[in-house]
Amino acid sequence: MGQLSLREADRVTVTVLVDNYLDLFLNESRGPMRRAPLPADWTLTPVAEHGLSVLVDVDCGATTHTILLDAALTPGTLLNNLRVCGRDLSRTEAIVVSHGHVDHCGGLLAAAGLAPCGCPLIAHPDVFRPRRFPGQHNSFLPVVDPAALHEAGADIQALNDPSAWCSDLVGVSGEIARSTAFETGFPGAQIELDGAWQTDTFRDDQAIVLQVRDQGLVVISGCAHAGIINTVRHAQDITGVTKIHAIIGGFHLTGPGFEPRIQATIEEMRALAPSYIVPMHCTGWRAINAFATAMPDQFFLNSVGTSYVFA
Repeated sequence: MGQLSLREADRVTVTVLVDNYLDLFLNESRGPMRRAPLPADWTLTPVAEHGLSVLVDVDCGATTHTILLDAALTPGTLLNNLRVCGRDLSRTEAIVVSHGHVDHCGGLLAAAGLAPCGCPLIAHPDVFRPRRFPGQHNSFLPVVDPAALHEAGADIQALNDPSAWCSDLVGVSGEIARSTAFETGFPGAQIELDGAWQTDTFRDDQAIVLQVRDQGLVVISGCAHAGIINTVRHAQDITGVTKIHAIIGGFHLTGPGFEPRIQATIEEMRALAPSYIVPMHCTGWRAINAFATAMPDQFFLNSVGTSYVFA
C-alpha cells in the first residue's frame, strides 16, 4: 500500500455544487456549515439531482488551491449550479473522479472544457470501462470517453495508488483496502474486464483526503462503494493520521440491499469519532435520519449550495 505525506492546510472549504437534496429555506449557519442565502432572483436557483459534485478550496499561507471532485449526473445541472454559486473552474488545479458511474461523471466533459488546458484528471483505470446492472432489463451505464476528455484539454492521470496534489495538500486515496465484514460492495453490479462481464468490486472507488492543521483529516467520498468505514480507515492507514475532523459525501446506504448495513456503519462511525459528519447523495433517507439521531452533535443535513469551512 502506498503512503501519503500530506502537508497541513490552514483551511479547507468544501462547496457542494450538486447533491440529491435541496431546501432553500435552510438558511441557518452553525459551526463549519455556511448556508447559501435566499436567492435575490428566484429564476436563478440551484438544482438538485441524483448526482454529486463538490468544489474544494485549500488554503495554506497566502496560497489557495482549488480542485473538483466529480461532475454530477448532467452537465446542465453542474453548469447552472456553478453559475448560481458564483464559481467557475478557471483556477481548478485538478479534477478527481471518485468512480466511473454516470451520476459522478455525467458533466465531466463539460468540466474538463471549463478547467485550464492540461488540468490533471485523476481517475483509476477502471473508470473508463463498460459497466452494467444486469436483470430483466439490462441497464448499461454510459462509458467515460478518455479520448474526448483529452480533446477537451484534460491531462488524464490513470492511477491505482495514492497520490498527492496541490503542493502535497490534497491526497487521492487510490484503491481502498477492504477490512470490514459488513461493507460487501454493490450486489449485482458488473464491469467488463478482459472482454467478459465480471462482478464489479469497484477497484476504482476512491476519496479525497486532506489534513487540517491541529484538527485531523477531512475525508470526502463519492459513493463509498468500498464502504465509508473502509474509506476512512484507509485514509488513516496511508497518512498515518488517526484523528478524524470531518467525513463528507455519499455513504451508499440507500435501498433494501444496503439498509441492513446502517446500524453497523453507525457503530463504527462513532468509534472513529469525527468532529463532523455530512452524509450526502446515495446515503439515503433512512440512513441520514439514523445518523442525525445517533450523532446529533456531529451531524449536518446537507443542501445544494452549502459550504463547509474546516479550520
